[in-house]
Order: sequence, then structure tokens, then C-alpha cells
Amino acid sequence: MPWKKSVFIILILAILGAAMLVFRGGKDSAAPQAKSVGGGQDVPVQIAAATRGEIDLSLKLVARAEAWSTVSIRARVSGQLQKLAFIPGGHVKQGDLLIQIDPSLLKAQLDQARGTVAKDQAQLVKAEADQQRYTDLLAKGYVSRADYDTYQANLGIARATLKTDQAAQELAQTQLDYARIVAPFDGVMGAPLVWPGAQVTADTTDIVVINQIQPIRVAFNIPEESLAAIRAAQSRGDVLVTATIPGDLGKPLEGVLEFIDNAVDSTTGTIVLKGRFANDDDRLTPGQFVQLSLPTTRISNAVSIPVEALQSSAKGSFVFVYGKDGKVEQRFITPGPTAGKRLVVEKGLKAGEQVVTEGQMLLVDGSRARVKSGG
Repeated sequence: MPWKKSVFIILILAILGAAMLVFRGGKDSAAPQAKSVGGGQDVPVQIAAATRGEIDLSLKLVARAEAWSTVSIRARVSGQLQKLAFIPGGHVKQGDLLIQIDPSLLKAQLDQARGTVAKDQAQLVKAEADQQRYTDLLAKGYVSRADYDTYQANLGIARATLKTDQAAQELAQTQLDYARIVAPFDGVMGAPLVWPGAQVTADTTDIVVINQIQPIRVAFNIPEESLAAIRAAQSRGDVLVTATIPGDLGKPLEGVLEFIDNAVDSTTGTIVLKGRFANDDDRLTPGQFVQLSLPTTRISNAVSIPVEALQSSAKGSFVFVYGKDGKVEQRFITPGPTAGKRLVVEKGLKAGEQVVTEGQMLLVDGSRARVKSGG
């Protein structure tokens, strides 16, 4: 019927018109995007210069801190624990009072020893007087030689007895001094293992542990094939080691390699090394794990760039080199080892050339770029 044909034609025209509108809208929206990528606008970037100099390659290791020295404090005399004079977990100085054992019995023993010495001294004075008197009498012939020898022997006995009892007095004094336990070095106290009122036995009962942590050691293992490089580094001077504490926002700690074990562990093929850290701020705690950086090899006259400048493609590794004319060149390079935040470039780049470190995703070979402020 004629009216049905007219309706069909109108529908066809409406569909064609809608399709044209969609096509024109998509073309218009795509135009600005094409302009932003290839329309000639300068791409904002940040750049850095390739430098030439010495580069120290490093091993990245997991290490553990350990106390410089650790001592389990024990009493050297038996008795009742009277006082703990330290704060658990607190710092102490060498010579500070830590523990007091009840001194009552030891004081009584010292007083008894002093009394014995005083008696011996009096007897010695009498023996000396008797010996002198009989010496004079013997010269005049008033006493026999046998009587004189008896008093001479008494004098020797008195002197020997005094020396013996003086030694006993010194021992009693020493025992009394042992009742007062002081810190053997500057350190940090642990938790008490016994408390006041407990009976402690000489050289048996552990009372507390003290750790010396200034300085402190950090122990770690390296593969045996890296040992030669470490010894070569030592031949040039002190080998500096750097420790980073997980979760610590402070700057890395610096120490010195001070110990290389005298044998390689045959089961693991590694050897133990230790570094010394001053630890003045107590950031390292015995038993704590840290991330350690240990220099192994020094490359002289090496060209290096920031690691973030390196890009990769199916054809290989490359960087964008920023030219004086504001254009960038896609330059394929031969990358070498990394040292911290620097990458050694073995081929393809010269010292002084500027490489793009930020903004590479919007660049192609020959793109124009502008350096952002602060770049």
C-alpha cells in the first residue's frame, strides 16, 4: 500500500541521519586527543644529566643486630636479694649500683676478722718486746740460749698469725663488697629474673642480663664468591656499610665493616661478616633485622644516569635524550649494573647529555618537550 511505503522510507532516512550525527560527534571528540599527542604541543618533562665518575656496586643483604657485649649478672656471694637499684629496660653507666645483697651477715664476719687482727697486733707488740728484752739479757748472760730461742720463735709465730688474719680480713671485706653489684659497662638492663626477698646462690643464680649497645654490631652472611671483592675493598681503606631499619623513617645508619669470619660455612657456601655501628641514638636493638648495603666493587670512570630514566621496548633498553633544540631523541643504550639510585650505562650515552626522567609516556622519537620548573 502507498502509505506503508512512505512510512518505510521515513524510517530509513531517520536511521541514516542518526548514524551521521554519531559519526560526526565521534570525530569531533577524537580531534582534541590527537592534537594533545601529536599536534605539536611541547610535552612537560623533567631531566637529569649523565655523569662520569666512580661507582660503588653493593650487595643488598638482610642482617641482624647483636649486642656488643652481653653479661648475665650473678651474685658472687650467697644471701637474700635486698634491692634492685635499676629500672628494667633503662640505661645504666659503668659503676652504677644495680643490685644489693643483704650485707648483715657479711658485715658481722668482717667485724670479727677485724677484731682478730687487732688481737694479733697486740700479741705481736708483746712478742717484739719480749724478744728485745731477752736479747739484752742474753748479751749479759742472764738467760740461756734456749730461752732466747723460744721468744724468738714466739715473735715469728705472732707475725705469721697477723698476716694470716689480715688476709682473712681482706677476704671478709671483699665478700662484703660483692654484696654490692655494679654495672660492668654502659648498657641497657633487661627484665629482672629474681626479685627482692629471693635467696640467691653465689655464681649460680642469674639475676638480670645487661647488654652493651653503644657501639653495636650487625651480623650478616655473604656468598663466598663475593669475599674476594670485599677484601679488595678493604685494601683501599675502611669499608662502609649502610643499614636501613624497616618502618624507620630516619636516614640510613652508617657503620664500618670490622669482622670477617675465619672460615666459610661448607653447608651454605656463605661466610659471616659483622659491621660496627655507633648507635648513639639507640635506633638499633639486639636481635633486630635490618636491610644492609655492602659495597663490593668500584667501577672507575663510569657513565651513570638515574634509574628512572631507563625505558624498555621490544627492540631493547633506551632513554630519551633531551637536545638543546627542545626535541628528544630515542637512544638505545647498553645498561650495566645499578648502584643505589644510579644506573651504569656501558654504551650509547656520553657524560653531560640530558636524559628524561619524568614524562616519558607522552614522548616519541622527535617529540618536542619543555623542562618543568624544578626539573
